[in-house]
Amino acid sequence: MTDETKKTGPEAAFADNEIEAAAADFDGAAEENAAEVAAEPDPLDVLKAENSELRDRFLRLAAEMDNLRRRTERDVKDAKSYAVSGFARDMLAVSDNLRRALDAVPADQRSGADATLTTLLEGVEMTERAMLSALERHGVKKIDAEGEKFDPNFHQAMFEIPNPAVPNNTVVQVVQAGFTIGDRVLRPAMVGVAKGGPKTEAAAGDA
Repeated sequence: MTDETKKTGPEAAFADNEIEAAAADFDGAAEENAAEVAAEPDPLDVLKAENSELRDRFLRLAAEMDNLRRRTERDVKDAKSYAVSGFARDMLAVSDNLRRALDAVPADQRSGADATLTTLLEGVEMTERAMLSALERHGVKKIDAEGEKFDPNFHQAMFEIPNPAVPNNTVVQVVQAGFTIGDRVLRPAMVGVAKGGPKTEAAAGDA
């Protein structure tokens, strides 16, 4: 370096300060860039988080759809099984009237009846059987109550009959037949129950 280009004194100090300041600025910028890069999330972690969230949403949606499907199937099944309930009750009223007509003729008169009355009674009996058979095809079944232990879920007690020969609370008379439709009671059986007999095993155990 010649004397002309060599700087000394204040000029040289000023140049060194500029170099140090530039270096400091560069280092600061580098640190800021490094911090920004470090603060940015890893793209792979972002994708994993999004995938996990989408999977959870899918599972919840699948569970909701499965519950909806089950509810729909149950509603459709109930609609098929119980849609005729109102109609069936009306038909039971008709069947009751047919039975009353048959019971109105005493057994001794039926045995000695002429051909016309016999044919009429047989026709009424056939009509009653056909109606009950049609109802049964649609899930309506008669409750076999007589001789059974009284069950408030299926029977409606109308009166008590003193009868020590049978267990207490046994159905000994059916005033009006009861019917079920599917798993439900369409109409409870109206019955008379025994009173004064020995307690059933279940009742004795409860006591």
